[in-house]
Amino acid sequence: MSDAIRDNATQQRYELEIDGQIVFAIYRRDGDVVHIRHVEAPVPLRGTGAADRLMHAIAAKARADRFKLVPLCGYAYAWLRRHREYQELLA
Repeated sequence: MSDAIRDNATQQRYELEIDGQIVFAIYRRDGDVVHIRHVEAPVPLRGTGAADRLMHAIAAKARADRFKLVPLCGYAYAWLRRHREYQELLA
């Protein structure tokens, strides 16, 4: 997955633009651990896999930048449980 996410540190969220709309994940960083607090896609993008693309991009970034993830949001938690290939990223 090669979607480029933007780290909007001011708003503490990762953002992925799809078809002119922003899918985002609100986070809290604590050292080398990122707590994913909420994942949201605009209504027109729901059910299209947009949030899945965002989570893949966040997981790829976590792997590349060597930080761990704590999924506090129900969607992020379920996504990480389904994608066993990212289990080493869990804090």
